[in-house]
Amino acid sequence: MTTEHAPDTTSTAPLSSLFTPFDLGPVRLPNRFVMAPMTREFSPDGTVTPDVVGYYARRAAAGVGLLITEGVYVSQDSGPSTSVPRLFGREQLDAWRRLVDAVHAEGGRIVPQLWHLGAARGNHAEFNPQLPSLSPSGVAPNGAERGRAATVEELARIREDFARAAVAAQEAGFDGVELHGAHGYLLDQFLWAGTNRRTDGYGGSLEARLRFPAEVAAAVRAAVGPEFPVIFRFSQWKSGDYGARIAETPEELGTILKTLAHAGVSAFHPSTRRHWEPAFPEADGTGDGEGASLGLAGWTKKLTGLPVITVGSVGLDNAFEVTWQEGGRSEVRGLETLLAQFARDEFDLVAVGRVLLSDPAWVAKVRDGRTDEIRPFSSEDRLRLS
Repeated sequence: MTTEHAPDTTSTAPLSSLFTPFDLGPVRLPNRFVMAPMTREFSPDGTVTPDVVGYYARRAAAGVGLLITEGVYVSQDSGPSTSVPRLFGREQLDAWRRLVDAVHAEGGRIVPQLWHLGAARGNHAEFNPQLPSLSPSGVAPNGAERGRAATVEELARIREDFARAAVAAQEAGFDGVELHGAHGYLLDQFLWAGTNRRTDGYGGSLEARLRFPAEVAAAVRAAVGPEFPVIFRFSQWKSGDYGARIAETPEELGTILKTLAHAGVSAFHPSTRRHWEPAFPEADGTGDGEGASLGLAGWTKKLTGLPVITVGSVGLDNAFEVTWQEGGRSEVRGLETLLAQFARDEFDLVAVGRVLLSDPAWVAKVRDGRTDEIRPFSSEDRLRLS
């Protein structure tokens, strides 16, 4: 296991600390490890198959405390693929119940990631091509025209689609839900000025751009009750634009996060490509001198005090865009920086993605000190369920 480039790690938490339980609201997680959501498209007609059930159950059996599913469509116009799972339809929901039961039987907990792609759905969807792609302004993250701007009435319908999907998840036995507000998809398209060019009450100022994501969070919270965990995943970067920012300063980030928390979000999942990179290197924090080194998870924890999931190249030596290409590969690396961040209380949970595609037993191997047995990730791993 190679050692990563890292900030100062003179004070680190013991590895065993990541194997302590954590209470996500009323849900007791057996440890701090989370399976990050990763789109797989192995669900024909939007229905998870026995192979998909086995895929998640194997990772729960190998010690992943919380699994976040791949993005799941909340409505008929959520996305373009017929092979992405859905959270509506009798057959689809019955299959989800079997999957949830299988994960619970292995001692794991699981939440679905509720997903609407907005303009990223494109102009040539395979799933329901007759429906328009709706977004804040009909603009994709790369600036291209995609679909059209949603009307206020259509936004109300989409808001209720999210709430309805959350209730369906609750009834299927899931342990919470995650709202996908990252990577240039619908909720993120409202947050980012680059894709939100509206001139009504949903665009313009940061507070106005926050309005629709906060309304979705509030609708979900009202639908599922006060205790059900509601996680919000967000990012600065967008697909194809790694320099994008929804918040230029910690103060702006605080406005975003506190508004969402007030609306009903109970945990945050800041998505970064490298968990150790500082989010605001020019900042000095709140007088403690540590702000310039804080990652996005650390700032989220500092600003909200809510449970935070860190993520970004954990256990691997390069970022995902390198290894997602044909022939790409990532080698295994150590967790020294992660443990130093945990010792500084910068996060509560840690999400792992690619390395769990290549090695379902990664958590168990880390726990047991069998790191020399971990299988490195290669791009071929994303093409199969194992």
